[in-house]
Amino acid sequence: MDTVEEIRRMSGYGGDVIVVGGFPESESESDLAAAEIMVIWAIQGPTSFAPNALVAQSSLELRLDACGHSLLILQSPCSMNTPGVTGSVMWDSGVVLGKFLEHSVDSKVLSLEGKKIVELGSGCGLAGCIAALLGGNVVLTDLPDRLRLLNKNVQTNLQRGNTRGSAVVQELVWGDDPDPDLIEPLPDYVLGSDVIYSEEAVHHLVTTLVQLCGDQTTIFLSGELRNDAVLEYFLESALKDFAIGRVEQTQWHPDYRSRRVVLYVLEKKSKRCLADGSSLNQSC
Repeated sequence: MDTVEEIRRMSGYGGDVIVVGGFPESESESDLAAAEIMVIWAIQGPTSFAPNALVAQSSLELRLDACGHSLLILQSPCSMNTPGVTGSVMWDSGVVLGKFLEHSVDSKVLSLEGKKIVELGSGCGLAGCIAALLGGNVVLTDLPDRLRLLNKNVQTNLQRGNTRGSAVVQELVWGDDPDPDLIEPLPDYVLGSDVIYSEEAVHHLVTTLVQLCGDQTTIFLSGELRNDAVLEYFLESALKDFAIGRVEQTQWHPDYRSRRVVLYVLEKKSKRCLADGSSLNQSC
């Protein structure tokens, strides 16, 4: 498939991204979303690759080295039998996002030191834990019935006095008004892995992203490529408020890449959009 890809940079991430939309002179949201789906499925061919190559969802734990630490992520495979519960085990997209953050900091295209970070749908909490080890002040959030396992993983991996940043666990229901401490001040970064899983949840997810994001906020979202219609619906909805770029796998951690995962960077359209890979200098 022949495509001409536009490369830009977002203000909160120093690496190049492939423009999806939301920048000046963009097409309609629906056309941009449909085009992105066609490109992703043509380039990556996700259905040709086995899922969960980086995790073992039947295991009670996942061990992973990150930031000079050996992390132990506890899982609850039996919870997967409950309809709608997916955050009790790790998915490839969570591993990809966590190791991407580590690799980006090591490559000096990202700095999380002292930054306020909110993770949405934290599940087992791997990405949030890695962000805290990288110096971020992280709030890991999820639904009330998911917090027990999340708390266990934070306590297991970050309560040793050797964390550069900090981590707390907090309830957050997408679409509800967030607690004042989440938005005062607004986060520098918002993280999410495998949070785009149903059309029903997309509206509430986008609402929460808008609530959490100011002009200084950068969002990293990684997702499993399992349903093109749901991803297209999310992109079309998010493009109304956000500029979106896709991070090529060449910029991910070299040992943690998957054709079944995609990684996006989002920033509010009220920010100024990059031109020529320099600084933000055009209003959206």
